[in-house]
Amino acid sequence: MPARALAKIAFGAAALALVAALLPATVFAAGARSTSSTEAALQSTILGQLNQIRRGHGLAPLELDPALSSAAAQHTTEMLDDGYFAHNSADGLAFWKRIQHYYPSSQYHYWSVGENLLWSPGTLDAKAAVDLWMASPDHRANILDPGWRQIGIAAQYDPDAPGVFDGSATVVATDFGVRH
Repeated sequence: MPARALAKIAFGAAALALVAALLPATVFAAGARSTSSTEAALQSTILGQLNQIRRGHGLAPLELDPALSSAAAQHTTEMLDDGYFAHNSADGLAFWKRIQHYYPSSQYHYWSVGENLLWSPGTLDAKAAVDLWMASPDHRANILDPGWRQIGIAAQYDPDAPGVFDGSATVVATDFGVRH
């Protein structure tokens, strides 16, 4: 492996999904998959809230990175299309290898990535998403990791997602990165 990847997330999907089911539904409207303007608003709000939390802990804000956002968007789409929820890809590819395809490591001395995921039945707002992550020790650790410099954020809503979602679902991915 040309670069070191830090897998910092242990995720209790069932517990988080159960908690998420109790959340208010405010971000996405009913209908087809969410529009890009709705996704952009959610992305911007999540980024703002994460950076506010980081500043409150004396940490540098995260810079939105298009490559990490592309990795996050590809994964949210795949999970909703294929009806599964996991850090690894549907074919078993480790999350860091998937992200590395979008956010290369080959020209850098140091490279590391991490990921926070969540899904909620129905719709979800940014505050609820960030509150859930901050209530989870592993997700909170990712958010407050002083090493992260960049982030990619993707959120998608599907009114009729298959598999584990079994209907209306919102999936959010944040991919954290640093390379130098």
